[in-house]
Amino acid sequence: MKFKNKLSTEGSSGFLLTGSIIAIFIAFTPYLFYIYEIFPNGPVWETSFFTYESKYYLDVLTAAWTYTSKLVPLSLLLIWFFTCKHWWYHVILVPLIMYTYQLLSVFYEDVYLDVIAMDSGDLVFMAPFFIIILSIVYLVRIKIFDRIYGLDLSELDETEVSVFSNISDKDRKELKEFQEYDEHLEHSNVLVEDYYRKL
Repeated sequence: MKFKNKLSTEGSSGFLLTGSIIAIFIAFTPYLFYIYEIFPNGPVWETSFFTYESKYYLDVLTAAWTYTSKLVPLSLLLIWFFTCKHWWYHVILVPLIMYTYQLLSVFYEDVYLDVIAMDSGDLVFMAPFFIIILSIVYLVRIKIFDRIYGLDLSELDETEVSVFSNISDKDRKELKEFQEYDEHLEHSNVLVEDYYRKL
């Protein structure tokens, strides 16, 4: 009993610590965005570890502003994706992929001076990802709908119900109840016949 309580306390404290770190990070994201102001003006930034040259923007400060404007929303979306408990959380991958693509294209343009039409061509490149993600979300939705309402999706193939059918839902429900009642009567008649046969 004490061992279980110790495990649950350790799990709760770990959960609380992780949640606190995430909350502090989210609270400080405006300061993370304005971190670009510490970078120097000018095309070259020299440190003892590396030298960065901004070839596209010709200004390290402008390049840093562009990077932080992509990195901060990307990090918030990552937190949302990994902490979201809703069934549709896969859709968060769509803006995640978009910001990742834009960040990589900004970096590629600035480092290699190879201009990519970032805001015009990215939708074409991301379309396959959108289709895959939306398909996954739709399948998850169907599974949840099936579990909540207890529907067997294989029965839909056996029935001849059309979306454009002239029969209203009320009439369809009455027809189903009548068929179930008819099956019940047939079953009870079989039981009565078995009873008389045994006599």
